[in-house]
Amino acid sequence: MGTVVSIDARDPAIPSGALDDAIAWLHEVDGRFSPWRADSEISRLGDGTLDEAEAHPDVREILALGDELAVESGGAFDVRGWRADGRVDPCGLVKGWSIERATRRLAARGLRDVALTAGGDIAARGGPVPGVPWRVGVRHPDRPDRVAAVLAVTDAAVATSGAYERGAHIRDPRTGRTPSEVRSMTVVGPSLTLADAYATTGYVLGLDGLDWVAAHDGYAAVAITWADTVRWTPGMDRYLVR
Repeated sequence: MGTVVSIDARDPAIPSGALDDAIAWLHEVDGRFSPWRADSEISRLGDGTLDEAEAHPDVREILALGDELAVESGGAFDVRGWRADGRVDPCGLVKGWSIERATRRLAARGLRDVALTAGGDIAARGGPVPGVPWRVGVRHPDRPDRVAAVLAVTDAAVATSGAYERGAHIRDPRTGRTPSEVRSMTVVGPSLTLADAYATTGYVLGLDGLDWVAAHDGYAAVAITWADTVRWTPGMDRYLVR
């Protein structure tokens, strides 16, 4: 779906086929959900050749969750909302959901210390070595070789939404315009499915998005503003490396 996935597994023994299974799952997701593939179910829903009631259960699950988030966010997040061609676009939800599912598949095969990354979104279990959390850098908006903050996480998810890597690819579904109050929004929490969606929603809402994210139990956010300041919710203090 237009991004790169990496798997960093630190377990001393990796069961045969475990990584291949996770990769096969991600290709399955791409085939079902990619809006850039004419034969995907999402594209077929858009062109009217597939009825939603006949779609795969995963597709119906994602669309239902997207509808719930649209109501909860007042329309700031909406998989059925603004796109140039007016079609359904679940990308702001599917990436985190698919990586979270892939991580669960690896855990079911016995992997305890593993981090999956997709386009900057990370699902992390355990740590790089026993007792040490994974360190996740929040990229500096103007210096790709530097970070604006460093987070220490274990058994947690990190997702970032912003415009400085892929350009103005996020639109406010309510207006069709590009959000402009913050440069990026990073969310940490237990579920990458929700962290991904919350980061996108928070980015659209701007600085108000910090409080919106913090209102969800277990989730924290950090934003980089256009004045190059870093602002975060109180819950982020437990993750920030000083």
